[in-house]
Amino acid sequence: MSDEQPVFSIEKIYVKDLSIEVPNAPQIFLERETPSIEVQIQSAAKGIGEGMFEVALTVTVNAKHEEKAFFLVEVVKAGIFQIRNVPEQDMEPILAVACPNILFPYARETISDAINRAGFPPVILAPVNFESLYQQRLMEQQAESKIQLQ
Repeated sequence: MSDEQPVFSIEKIYVKDLSIEVPNAPQIFLERETPSIEVQIQSAAKGIGEGMFEVALTVTVNAKHEEKAFFLVEVVKAGIFQIRNVPEQDMEPILAVACPNILFPYARETISDAINRAGFPPVILAPVNFESLYQQRLMEQQAESKIQLQ
């Protein structure tokens, strides 16, 4: 059993959810101010069968000037990944770093396209360091567990 090679493959990448809101249309298109862009990113993974996992990357882009909303776009880009014969301690980094790294360019394209189709210039999201986010989350969890132990 231990001589089996690790398996990692992308079975499917798809849009699980996509929403766009332009609450102040049509007046917002007459505005001359440049909105500030706020981006939030979350990922979640779950097992969906023997050696099969769904990883969902949620990207939310909110554009507003002061309190006036220009647009709000949210996409959940998901993938089905086959992961077998991988040591247990390596599973979380694969699901929290490697899979979101694969999904992010697709999510970025979907977000940019949706914003463009809503009548705004496309927003090109900067690359995301999922390994850094994962390490930061681990450190926060360790800090929380230390607080709970005291």
